[in-house]
Amino acid sequence: MKPVLYRPLAAFTLLALAACGNQRAPESQVAEVSGVPAEAMDRAEVMYKAEPSSASSKRSGVTVFGQLRGKAMSAAMMGSRNSYIAAEARPLRTDTERYQKQPENPVKAVAQEPVSTFSIDVDTGSYANVRRFLNNGRLPPKDAVRIEEIVNYFPYSYPLPQDGRPFAVHTQTVDSPWQPEAKLVKIGIQAQDTAKKNLPPANLVFLVDVSGSMNSPDKLPLVKKTLRLLTQQLRPQDKVTIITYASGEKLVLPPTSGKDKDTILRAVNALEARGATSGERALRMAYDEAQKAFVKNGINRILLATDGDFNVGVADTETLKSMVAEKRKSGISLSTLGFGTDNYNEEMMEQIADAGDGNYSYIDNEKEAKKVLQHQLTSTLATVAQDVKIQVEFNPAAVKEYRLVGYTNRTLRNEDFNNDKVDAGDIGSGHSVTALYEIIPQGKTGWLADSRYQKAPAADGSKNEYAYVKVRYKLPGQSASKLIEQPVPARSIPLAQADADTRLALAAASYAQQLRGGEYNGKLDWNAIEKMAAATRARDPYGFIAEFKELIGIAKSLSSKQPEKQGE
Repeated sequence: MKPVLYRPLAAFTLLALAACGNQRAPESQVAEVSGVPAEAMDRAEVMYKAEPSSASSKRSGVTVFGQLRGKAMSAAMMGSRNSYIAAEARPLRTDTERYQKQPENPVKAVAQEPVSTFSIDVDTGSYANVRRFLNNGRLPPKDAVRIEEIVNYFPYSYPLPQDGRPFAVHTQTVDSPWQPEAKLVKIGIQAQDTAKKNLPPANLVFLVDVSGSMNSPDKLPLVKKTLRLLTQQLRPQDKVTIITYASGEKLVLPPTSGKDKDTILRAVNALEARGATSGERALRMAYDEAQKAFVKNGINRILLATDGDFNVGVADTETLKSMVAEKRKSGISLSTLGFGTDNYNEEMMEQIADAGDGNYSYIDNEKEAKKVLQHQLTSTLATVAQDVKIQVEFNPAAVKEYRLVGYTNRTLRNEDFNNDKVDAGDIGSGHSVTALYEIIPQGKTGWLADSRYQKAPAADGSKNEYAYVKVRYKLPGQSASKLIEQPVPARSIPLAQADADTRLALAAASYAQQLRGGEYNGKLDWNAIEKMAAATRARDPYGFIAEFKELIGIAKSLSSKQPEKQGE
């Protein structure tokens, strides 16, 4: 009888091992050992999936197993049909994706707060992530929609700098399509474009998550396709290191010249997913290896490919940000490439890339991989300006109210603008950056009600300028910043007369705002947004705008179904 008595324990052991590696033990194997019929095991699996998950439970695989799998196994072994039915009746909650809270920027009265300061952002991960939701037939969660990342997804055709500076600043003001008497001020930055052949030598460290959670077609297999694309872009003067991490860290490929593509590709092709995730130790190892192969005056960058599921070791975002921020002082930057669904941690991926002076991208298909690491390779890897900050001072004689569109986690204190020790975003070669302010001119009706007891002081001065724009930046490797300044004239044009880039930016912003609930879109609906996108007339060599128009149609269709709660 002893074998019978030990069967439940054996089943527990097998399932625990599967849970530790985020892999499922074969049902037949477990059933054979436990004596539980396969049908009952399926019931147990249903019950396991039905239990809600949490960030804290993910950090303790044994506890999770004891609480979740243990309950399901008990019910299965007892043959409790009632328990099985109850489990099926509960909604399945296997989605543990995490996003940073993104409250809308408030409307500001110029008389009280005339100056606005923020860091530029060239990340585009939100656009691809939102696309993934829409293509899967779901509206994205509100906090997954970062307006500035959706606006900056497209390669705008702003004029290049002609004065030797690393970038040029352009402004245009148009009538707002959202608020009847409002105007929209567009600030466009265009970086100088360096040909790929002229890039400095690159020291790249591929840090690849091969834990069990990456064992999905949209994760490690797509990571391998992405790395193959990047490998094909390498030159002889470039070198690549590959580190994997799961239950432990492993140096898969020591620094290898870009001319040895076959060697690099063999290492990439051999990657397999297994084990738990220990990302913190792996990050430290990646920085160590990058430092060993450091190229003076070159590109030294870690490319982290993961779903962000750091469930072993240090996993909280603030601790990882501090570590990455400290490491960037050595001249090694960090970019993140996000993959997958269900357990995706966007909050961490976006923030540690910002802290690491790199870019955050989300790769949902091979086309996006080509965009990030083929079409835009120079802007992804080569930095032309660092710590780029924008400060806008609005003229109280001409502007009554304003709001910054997006950039909610990029706002800075006004005193940070002149402080060269305060970190900000970087601009890569050929990159364009777009920011939008919606303003209410003096004498027009805005968002804010008049105060009962306090009247705004009368504003003196010229009414010829809406605002004054200042952009502060550092050249790569320098500690002292430089300054670009220019006024925004107090004139506007109808949206229909605006240039193609402005119309595209406003269509993208309208789309993003509508996905977030449309609080500031006024009477603009999905039909109007479709018309805006159709009228952009912007160049579209890679089909990005055509795809954008299709996504608007999908969002319109999904919104018409009026789901109970967005993103669920």
